[in-house]
Amino acid sequence: MQTSALPDLAHTDTTPMHWLATAAAMAAVVAAAGLLQPDASASASTTPHRTVAQHGTAPAVAPDPARADFPLECGGAGHTVAKQAPGDLDGDGRPETVAVVHCAAGSGTPPSGVYVLTQGNGAAPRIVATLVDPVQKMSVGDFAVRDGVVSATLLGYSSPSVPSCCPDEQEQVSWQWRNGAFVRSSRPADPAGAGV
Repeated sequence: MQTSALPDLAHTDTTPMHWLATAAAMAAVVAAAGLLQPDASASASTTPHRTVAQHGTAPAVAPDPARADFPLECGGAGHTVAKQAPGDLDGDGRPETVAVVHCAAGSGTPPSGVYVLTQGNGAAPRIVATLVDPVQKMSVGDFAVRDGVVSATLLGYSSPSVPSCCPDEQEQVSWQWRNGAFVRSSRPADPAGAGV
């Protein structure tokens, strides 16, 4: 039998002392990592990438109205999403989309519908509220979603004899989510803007 020319490697045999030394070294690494954590008082707006990376989820995306099925009867003309705006209207942390939609028309002012869309994970957008129904024969001028409030200028007609091209009434309206429903408030439009 031939003996090895290498010296005996006694340090390769593990003993309880080796395990204790390894555990102490690991504890020191964990303690040092705890001291090097980011400042907890840092604003989330200054480190948004950390929040996304730590939680491993992408921010929620507002529903796309182009994928929604709107309850409009347009014949063969189809519909047009004239305006849209995202916003977290119910405070659940997921954005909804408010869409102003009307039938595609070559002339005149087709009545608009104003719809609130939501979307579950992987599902198609769905309408959860109708703020303005096209049967009301209104169109929408100014439109915005800010701080959970939907605001719009509604344009209408004082009588059936008013041409559809030229609405002669205006109303400033807003909707806000309260106690499980959209609550509407209104005020007369600015007289200086009449006829717009």
